[in-house]
Amino acid sequence: MINFPGKPQYDVDDLRRVMEILRSEDGCPWDRVQTHESLRRNLLEECDELCEAIDRGDPELLREELGDVLLQVVFHARIEEEQGRFDLNDVADGECRKLISRHTHVFGDETYATLEDQLNGWEAIKRSEKHQRTPAEAMDAVCRTLPGLWRAEKIQKKGAPVSDRTDESEIFAALESSLAALRTAADPEGRKAALGELLFDAVYAARHLGLDPEEALHARCEEQIRRFRVREAESGQ
Repeated sequence: MINFPGKPQYDVDDLRRVMEILRSEDGCPWDRVQTHESLRRNLLEECDELCEAIDRGDPELLREELGDVLLQVVFHARIEEEQGRFDLNDVADGECRKLISRHTHVFGDETYATLEDQLNGWEAIKRSEKHQRTPAEAMDAVCRTLPGLWRAEKIQKKGAPVSDRTDESEIFAALESSLAALRTAADPEGRKAALGELLFDAVYAARHLGLDPEEALHARCEEQIRRFRVREAESGQ
């Protein structure tokens, strides 16, 4: 048994030490064999549970779920530290440098007249850091594992300076055209393409209306559950 000292309150350094012990020869067999790939789903699930805690407005649950996400960060960093590539301090260093370089209005001499100007400045700095010279390069860099509606939204924003639709009649005409194409598509591949176009145009409409497409769809899912509950209650099921 490893004698780990008790404390009134542990800190991040203690969490790092606990993970080091768990990954050691005298630690936990399960923890020792984990890899980035085996932990991937755990990280996704913990992030989803953190989001649910935020949605509930529950501070105690939020504290717990933040801890679970932090554990995943420490876990992945420890795996890399064992390989001699980087450690948790390197992760923090990189994030600090990124925040300082992108907040030129706080840590530098840049000034922005509006919040929109600030966000545009942030995006310009990001593109420069990542050597993205064209909108296509910026669009291609959008994370491919994002939920589809959010990925579509980010891709549209990256291309907005050169291709964004701004006229409301044009936005809704595109939706109607995509719906018509879906109705008339004659084969599975054609239907898939038409449905993708319809969803992509729906995201355009959401952006124009200032709505989050994922939030709107989740709200509709909750409404569907509510309707079924009412129907079942009325039928005595």
